[in-house]
Amino acid sequence: MKTWNKPVALIRAAACLPPVSARVIRMEALMREDLAAVNVTRSYTLAGTNIAIFTFMLFFLYPRFESGRINPVLFQATLIAMGVATFSLVFATLHYYRCSLGERMSDTERTLQARRADRFWLLGYTTMFLAPSLVLFLLGLRIVASVWLAFWLLYLFFVVRYFPRLQTPPGGQIA
Repeated sequence: MKTWNKPVALIRAAACLPPVSARVIRMEALMREDLAAVNVTRSYTLAGTNIAIFTFMLFFLYPRFESGRINPVLFQATLIAMGVATFSLVFATLHYYRCSLGERMSDTERTLQARRADRFWLLGYTTMFLAPSLVLFLLGLRIVASVWLAFWLLYLFFVVRYFPRLQTPPGGQIA
């Protein structure tokens, strides 16, 4: 290319680029889609971990339940907590996945899906964090279980206090 053609070529190339505001908006959309995809991965990983823990609990604690060596109500409450955690995380995964679909839904719908996903994720994570203290109570380790329960209550206090500020804004951006 001749030197006098170089500025002309640069001007032509710049004319083909979308305006800066359009590029920024597209980058924001890609970031939202990336964040949603990361949330999908995080949520279904936690759900899978929960299923593994649930299976582990059944394998080791069900024989004790059958023989009457552990509290049957507490055992069933622990399994219910694990079930609530697992399915909440699965529902969060589905809602985060919908957010990652990009241009297929409006920003309002995407924000609504993200808020629902945030709430399902919080419910799943909170009940998943409760399960260890229930297992410790089941095994008769009351002091350790009480400490775990105290930490869970402290966590619950922080969630109630700060979660409304951390979730996706009602009419705002997901990222």
